[in-house]
Amino acid sequence: MVEPNIHFDMFKNLKSDLPASIVVFFVALPLCLGIALASGAPLFSGLIAGIIGGIVVGGLSGSKVGVSGPAAGLAAIVLTAIGSLGGYENFLVAVVLGGVIQLIFGFLRAGVIGYYFPSSVIKGMLTGIGIIIILKQIPNFFGYDEESAWDLEFFEIDGGNTFSELFTMLSNIHPGAALIGIVSLLLLILWDRILSHKSKIFKLIQGPFVVVVLGIIFYILTQDHEVFAIGSNHMVSVPVPEDFNSFISQFSFPNFAAISNHEVWIVAFTLALVASLETLLCVEASDKIDPDKNVTPTNRELLAQGTGNIISGLIGGLPITQVIVRSSANVQSGGKSKLSTILHGFLLLISVILIPSLLNKIPLSVLAAVLLLVGYKLAKPSLFKKMYDLGWKQSIPFFVTVIGIIFTDLLVGIGLGLMVGIVVILLKSYQNSHFLNIEDKSNGKHKIKMTLAEEVTFINKGAILKELDSLPRNTFLEIDLIKTRYLDYDIIEILEDFLYKAEERDIDIKLISKRGIVENPSSFIRFFNEKPKSSLSLS
Repeated sequence: MVEPNIHFDMFKNLKSDLPASIVVFFVALPLCLGIALASGAPLFSGLIAGIIGGIVVGGLSGSKVGVSGPAAGLAAIVLTAIGSLGGYENFLVAVVLGGVIQLIFGFLRAGVIGYYFPSSVIKGMLTGIGIIIILKQIPNFFGYDEESAWDLEFFEIDGGNTFSELFTMLSNIHPGAALIGIVSLLLLILWDRILSHKSKIFKLIQGPFVVVVLGIIFYILTQDHEVFAIGSNHMVSVPVPEDFNSFISQFSFPNFAAISNHEVWIVAFTLALVASLETLLCVEASDKIDPDKNVTPTNRELLAQGTGNIISGLIGGLPITQVIVRSSANVQSGGKSKLSTILHGFLLLISVILIPSLLNKIPLSVLAAVLLLVGYKLAKPSLFKKMYDLGWKQSIPFFVTVIGIIFTDLLVGIGLGLMVGIVVILLKSYQNSHFLNIEDKSNGKHKIKMTLAEEVTFINKGAILKELDSLPRNTFLEIDLIKTRYLDYDIIEILEDFLYKAEERDIDIKLISKRGIVENPSSFIRFFNEKPKSSLSLS
């Protein structure tokens, strides 16, 4: 029998999860609106996705700290698809179908894909996203270019790029936005570094909540000031319905008549594939930064994301993924369980219904200050030194991933890092195929012992072939296969071909394996009794 209090186990971390949920709410709010804007979708669609991502996906997911919502990485796909499919209602059909495909991925246990990304690439992803957040939010912080802050690709939809916006910003700084942004950032640093260690009250009341309240007060006090008044174009912009009917009218519904359009299915599969990959990568990353080191069940995560996307698409929301920006803000704010994720979803829902006008009094520069701190914690300078000290096998994939994300986008950057990681693995496999032990001359011959690794594949052909070709004349070669469990036929073929050269160069061969010992074998293929079309297991 299940104990009655088991259902309330999630609430045991309420004192940690509630403050964290407020921080995540303030991080998620501008992201939901900004991503909708960058996607060419109704602003309310971003809020729907944020609410569903928090309440539905948060409730179904097995992740303790992961937070889901609309993803900037999908903005370009959404923007293009809305135009090519003939309207937002047609696009929503693709969102629903994409969710169904994600459910299929989950049932097929495709979540295991996330575990095949090297740790160095995941760390590079976190760091790259941190740097992108900082670069993209600096213009918002100083009161310029509120749109490109949510476009996380290097080349932005307005024709500029990440760095060109920074140069343009220098001549478009808004005094009021910059002032409250700077004050907010300084207060956040003070809260994080000093005050939170002085008293429990500063942990219960999070710094982002305080600076948001301060930002609202600043806006009210300066709204008529000639210099410091902040215009509506640099404020949060939540849709404000006049009555219940106008609130309901903000929801959009799929036009299922478009389901026969093959382009809808292509977009659906694209969304499902990209959203699933981004989610699995973020799951891996959020588990890595989780202080409690919880392991998220990836197949369950795909099922949760698929369910969330079906519901989001049915009521007019953008596609959903797990998002590392919100997840890292959750961890940094002390979130311990999925309750913080669910509560942030309810905060979004309640706020857009009850206090949309109050939300629209929050300067975006204040929220940019919050995101700048989140970005810094993801990309601390000490991490670069740590990765460099780990050696080139870890540092090169890490730096390639970081640079790739900054100058392209998330998935391209990760793909570049992964390719470099694979090259590193292949190179080390190439180098570690065998070990040579060279002894002095015995009976007038050089004695060389070649010990092969446990698994030797076609990747090792080059290294072994190079060693065999470099053997001097008049050599005694001992090939030790005692520890070798798998020998690719390509390697056997190399040894077979070498027999002819060995005879010409007066090289004697002694083969030691679990099958026995033989000197100067006439045929390696016959010795292993292997047909020349497969590989050999020696275990």
